Amino acid sequence: MLKLHDAPLFKTAVVAVAAAGFALAAMPTDAEAQDRHRWRLPSAFPSSLPALGDNAPFVADLLRTATEGRIDLNVVEPGEMVPALELTEAVGRGQVQAGYNWLGYDQGRIPSSPLFSAVPFGMEPWEYSAWWYYGGGRELGEDIYHANTVHPIFCGITGPETAGWFKEPIESLDQIDGLKIRFAGLGGRVMEALGASVTMLPGGEIFQALERGAIDASEFSLPIVDQRLGFNQIATFNHYPGWHQPFTAFHMIVNLDLWNEMTEADRAMIDMACMAGVTRNLAASEAWQGEIIAGFEDIGVTATTLSDEVLFELRAVSEQVLAEEAANDEDFARVYESQQAFTENYAYWKRLGYLPRDF
Repeated sequence: MLKLHDAPLFKTAVVAVAAAGFALAAMPTDAEAQDRHRWRLPSAFPSSLPALGDNAPFVADLLRTATEGRIDLNVVEPGEMVPALELTEAVGRGQVQAGYNWLGYDQGRIPSSPLFSAVPFGMEPWEYSAWWYYGGGRELGEDIYHANTVHPIFCGITGPETAGWFKEPIESLDQIDGLKIRFAGLGGRVMEALGASVTMLPGGEIFQALERGAIDASEFSLPIVDQRLGFNQIATFNHYPGWHQPFTAFHMIVNLDLWNEMTEADRAMIDMACMAGVTRNLAASEAWQGEIIAGFEDIGVTATTLSDEVLFELRAVSEQVLAEEAANDEDFARVYESQQAFTENYAYWKRLGYLPRDF
């Protein structure tokens, strides 16, 4: 008599059941599937721009590798999903899960936002980092942005920008009166107070505006970025120091409801990847600028340092603008007061611990 376990049909069935078992074991459970995060991450900056746009892909790649694809952020170029200046609003509405942003672009809706991104005559990069992590900055940022259904994560920082690109050297602030200029954040408010006509444009639109004469001058970013965008072809006087942005901070912003649903472990992974982004971003941005400036003469660019007299006047106007903004918005006032208090204490260490720059 034929035994059942010898039958080819039985053997085939056993193999099929075993294969199905292995397949079921390999399939993610409902809990595992829910823990996977595949987000589109619109960025305010093209990923092709060094130090400015390439940090978001770095953070995304790090997260993808560290979590074996469980947290998979697909960086989207500016304007493909959301206009570059409307990222925070889109994230708050849940139109996109997250974004990589310069919070100063939120100035029209969140008056205190520029303080988290760049402050005229304000902190240097490492000082801002210390304030964010250990001086109450993170708590203030979360409090203000949570009210807009957005969770901000400090994710990148660079050193100072250039003070702008001009067709003639700026030797007096009288030259600012009537100037058509692209300027962002609180520095733009200072330019307006000096009589300039200020336009807020995304980086990709600045060259054409200069070329058409829609603007006479512009600031945007670091020398390596500005040169990549071709500003030197129109305006050959590049001014320093970057008084309006001694630091430039970037944040990953996540829809707050989505952030609250994530596991503590996943939130920690994103926090760690962004901390790595901060370190990498500052190191890269500091490493690349010297070589660019060294080559200015070869491309007809004149690097010009603003006089002490001009800088003192700019600082006085900046302090006036900051005081006015603080008087008009309670959140601005408490963030500004926090930064001033931290800077006052930090000054003891800064003055004594570091060699003078003119040593």
